[in-house]
Amino acid sequence: MHTLQNLQSIISNDLVPVTEIDIRVLSEISSEKPVYVSIYLPTPGKENDHLNKLFVESRIKAIKKVLPPSLLEQFEKTYSMIEKWLFEKPVSAEKGIIIFACAACSFLQIYRIAVEPERYLVVDTSPFILPLGRLQADFEDYGILLVDSREAKFFCIRSDIIKEHKHLSTDLMNKHKKGGWSQMRFNHLRKGAIKSFLSEVINNIHDTCDQFPTKGIVIAGPGEAKHQLIEMLPKEVKQKLLGVMDIPMNTVSYELVEAGDGILHEDAKSTSRRRAEEFRSEILRGGLAVHGLKAVKESLEQGKVNVLFILQGLSVPGWICERCHNLQANAKVPKECKTCGEPILVVNVLEKLFELAQKTGAEVEFVEPEELLDSTDIVAALLRY
Repeated sequence: MHTLQNLQSIISNDLVPVTEIDIRVLSEISSEKPVYVSIYLPTPGKENDHLNKLFVESRIKAIKKVLPPSLLEQFEKTYSMIEKWLFEKPVSAEKGIIIFACAACSFLQIYRIAVEPERYLVVDTSPFILPLGRLQADFEDYGILLVDSREAKFFCIRSDIIKEHKHLSTDLMNKHKKGGWSQMRFNHLRKGAIKSFLSEVINNIHDTCDQFPTKGIVIAGPGEAKHQLIEMLPKEVKQKLLGVMDIPMNTVSYELVEAGDGILHEDAKSTSRRRAEEFRSEILRGGLAVHGLKAVKESLEQGKVNVLFILQGLSVPGWICERCHNLQANAKVPKECKTCGEPILVVNVLEKLFELAQKTGAEVEFVEPEELLDSTDIVAALLRY
């Protein structure tokens, strides 16, 4: 990744895990006027190139129709700053690009990513981070330990970018020669050698996890060695175990990622179900839970939200006054804020709530309606107090 010295810029020349993009810092950036341009595009391929160009042209045409002259000039300057990056030849394994830019603020961030985003081109008072939040929720970092009785490989999976960080092996005697040790002694020594090797693997798991923080680890491999290793794991490592896979040691990387992603998604579903049950329990007893836009917004503003629940895949139209932060969903857009009389901006309400969650350190869960909320509630929250 290359950082320009004379511009608030990050321009990635290589793939960047979406989890590495600092969404908390982006959530703190704002202006009273819509001067930030955010773009999400899938790449590569001729079909995507064609669709991307049609999409960008359509969005630019629509944006230019509604921006006043002063803001239109700023938008054109920002677009000219990023235009050359939009349809560049992708790097190896690139599946998408994310751009945040503002010419007035000398601000430019460009990320090449290994996962495919939905298309967005948004002009707003701040970087549009809700799609990035969804990507980070779907592609958390985790580790895979591929192990048998004589070999161990530790991989870190970051947004479907796989990198091997450790490779250990040991020599074991597989045949008992005639006239040598007794079979019992031979088997005892071999089991001891396997246990010693697995102990070395565990020590390296500690070091690797400390160096590359992950949500957890998946232990995989053929045979019984992986189960023996799990029994030997210390409690703090065992608590990070996401699942176990029975696969060959020569499994190719993309198959390893597919299998690991499957386990990670199941773990995420399990966490969502547990939190949904906790939310229902708190609602039933009038405890630390709220639902509905007004109650959730107030709780976020007070820093009370521990977990924010947002319905998956929704865009909720509304408006906000950047001066007094009056936020309304699905309401008729007035000419000015009814609270302070300042001009208002049309926004995606969920984006603003997501920004508040990032600023206050709340976790965010993207959920399906049947998991938690009904059709009348777009958001809900578990509270800290």
